[in-house]
Amino acid sequence: MAPPTPPRGVYTPVVAFFDADESLDLATLEQHITRLACAGTAGLVVQGSNGEAPHLSHSERQQIISTARAVLNQLEKHDCVLIAGCGAESTKETAQLCTEAKEAGADYALVLSPSYWTGAMQKPAIKQFFTDVATESPLPVLIYNFPAVTSGIDIDSDLITELAAANPGRIVGCKLTCGNLGKLHRVAHDERIQGPFAAFAGKSDFFLHGLVAGSNGVIAAAANLAPKVHVRLLECYDTGELAEAQRIQTLLSQADWALVRMGVAGLKGALEKYYHYGGGRSRRPLGSVQTSAFGGETGGILQKLVDLEASF
Repeated sequence: MAPPTPPRGVYTPVVAFFDADESLDLATLEQHITRLACAGTAGLVVQGSNGEAPHLSHSERQQIISTARAVLNQLEKHDCVLIAGCGAESTKETAQLCTEAKEAGADYALVLSPSYWTGAMQKPAIKQFFTDVATESPLPVLIYNFPAVTSGIDIDSDLITELAAANPGRIVGCKLTCGNLGKLHRVAHDERIQGPFAAFAGKSDFFLHGLVAGSNGVIAAAANLAPKVHVRLLECYDTGELAEAQRIQTLLSQADWALVRMGVAGLKGALEKYYHYGGGRSRRPLGSVQTSAFGGETGGILQKLVDLEASF
C-alpha cells in the first residue's frame, strides 16, 4: 500500500512511445521504465503533459498504467510509487479516469484544472471542481498547476491551501510547473494544512531552488534523460554539498531550457539520440524530432548531461 502522500524524491513524468503507425509502443515503454526505476527515482508519473495525455484514449491510459505497474512489480520496486494524470474537462470524466487509474494500478491521481471554457473557470468553479473530484476519486489527488497548458489558468497558493486544508487525506500534494517559487514556499509551509502534503517543483529548471523552499522533490521532464543526475542533486542538497548541487543545477537548467525549446517530441528525440530507443515520435499534430536536430550548442549541453548521468 502506498503511503498517504508521495514520498520525497525525484519523479519522472514518463513520455509515451508510439510506433510509426502511432499505436502505443509498449515494449519501448517497458525498456524506459526499467531504466528509470533502476536509477533511484522515488516514483513515476504517467500520462502527464510529457506523456501526451490529451492524445490517449481511456483504454490506452489504462494500458500504460498497467504496463508501468507490471514492470515495477517485476523489478520488485515496490517502494517506487505510480502517479497517473487524470485531468479532463468535466468533473464526471475526471473522476472516471481516477477510478480507471486505480483499477490499472496507480497510487495517486494528478489533476489539471479544466480550461476549455476559460472564462467560466473562476476560483469558485475551480475550487468546486477539485473538491468534487477529491470526494469522488478512489485515489488521493495532487493538484497540477501548469498555466501553459490550461489557457493561462494559474491556481494561486490561497486556493491550493484551502483545498488541501478542507480535504485532508484526499488532496495530498501539488505539482507546480508554473515556476512560482514564492507559491511553492507558501504552500509547503502553510500551517493551515494539517495533514501530510507533498508540494513538488515541476521542472528541473528550479529543482534546487524548490528544495530550498521546502519542496517534496521534483517532477521533472529532464529526468527521462538523466534520472541519476537528479537523484545526485538531491543527495548533495541533503548532505550539505551545496557547491556541487549548484554545479549540477546549472547543467540541469541549461539542459531543461534546451529540451523545452524542442518540445515533447524533442525529449523523445533525445532518448533516441543518446540511448538509442524511442524513435522521437509523438502523435500528430506534434510530429517527430530526428536525431540530426541535436547538434551545435543544444547537442553539446545534452551530451554533457548524458555523460554526467553515465558517471554515476
